[in-house]
Amino acid sequence: MTLMAAIQMASGPQVQANLMEAGRLIKEAAGRGAKLVVLPETFAIMGVHETDRVKAAEEYGNGPIQTFISQQAKKYGVWIVAGTIPVRSEDPERVYAASILYNEKGEIVARYDKIHLFDVMLGENQEVYTESDTTFPGQSPVVVDSPFGKLGMSVCYDLRFPELYRRLSAQGAQVLLVPSAFTELTGKAHWETLLRARAIENLCYVIAPGQGGYHVNGRTTYGHSMIVDYWGRVRGVQERGTGIVVAEIDLASLEKTRKTFPVLSHRCTESIH
Repeated sequence: MTLMAAIQMASGPQVQANLMEAGRLIKEAAGRGAKLVVLPETFAIMGVHETDRVKAAEEYGNGPIQTFISQQAKKYGVWIVAGTIPVRSEDPERVYAASILYNEKGEIVARYDKIHLFDVMLGENQEVYTESDTTFPGQSPVVVDSPFGKLGMSVCYDLRFPELYRRLSAQGAQVLLVPSAFTELTGKAHWETLLRARAIENLCYVIAPGQGGYHVNGRTTYGHSMIVDYWGRVRGVQERGTGIVVAEIDLASLEKTRKTFPVLSHRCTESIH
């Protein structure tokens, strides 16, 4: 069994301040025995304007945000999922929302670029989000081997697209990673339901850290970072503010359940048109 941690933050527009807070929480998670620590989406910068992320963009593999996470992984001997980092794309006006996985030596093991972009209008106030204005979409699902099982990577709005998680589970994922920044409105309505559904239908653990609080840009994120097991049971939750959720991941129990309740092998996609 392995302890994993989901970190909740309420990030602002100052990268250095956000990194200091992330470092404090990584230290706490490592101190509680976590071997894999997952940061939320946009942990390093939640700008006043969406273009602030573009201004803070780094070349892949080089930059102060990536260097900081690498150093933290080495310092505490933990694997870290750097929620999302703005990484430069071929379009100078848009960045990749890159979720980057580091091992305990501070080396990059995997990178997933957010595929589904949040372009919506919400509620009576018609709150508008157009993530595609500043974000270049990723194209490929990512499942990566780790000492803690096969990790399936995703980000926030991806959660609403079950076909992505079917791809991840078909590729062997045992733990689904969902660093997020769900809005207050959509979080209240759907966050826990979607997380538990993805866990249940794929017989996977779900590690889902989020942003949680009021942000300088005037928006509020839902929080409720949680870890859900493969049976849909919530193993821990951080409702509001900054903090961490730590829970055990038992892959032996997961695989035993997959054998006795072999729902994944019962998929009949070929006969469904």
